[in-house]
Amino acid sequence: MLNRAPQVRIDFAKHAHVGPGKIELLEAIRNAGSLSQAARDLRISYRHAWQLAESLKGAFQAPVTHATRGGNGGGGICLTGFGESLVENYRSLERELSALAASRLQDITALSNDQGALLFAVPVVLK
Repeated sequence: MLNRAPQVRIDFAKHAHVGPGKIELLEAIRNAGSLSQAARDLRISYRHAWQLAESLKGAFQAPVTHATRGGNGGGGICLTGFGESLVENYRSLERELSALAASRLQDITALSNDQGALLFAVPVVLK
C-alpha cells in the first residue's frame, strides 16, 4: 500500500500555481479570519503568508480573498466564493490522485529510495 499521500501542484501559467502551501494558507485564513493569525497557526512568517496571498491575487482574474478594513475589532480577511471553490476543487483532485496513485504506483514506490512525499505537477493549458 502507498504510505504517503501525493502532493499536487497545479501550474496555471508562468508564476501562477497552486500547491499544498497555498491551499493550507487559504484553509487557515478561512478558519482564523485573519492573515496574521493564519500565519501563526501555520508557523510561518506574516511576510511569507502575505507573499503567498499576493501571488494568488495575481494568478487569477477573480479574487481569492477579500480583506475588510480595521475598526474597533480590527480588520480581517476571508475567502471569496472563488477562493472556497479553489480549495474544495484542489482537495477533491488531491483525494482522487491519492486513490489513483495508491492503485497504480504501489509497486514502484515500494522500491523507491526516497520515502518522502510524491509531487504531481499538473500543467493546465487554457484554450
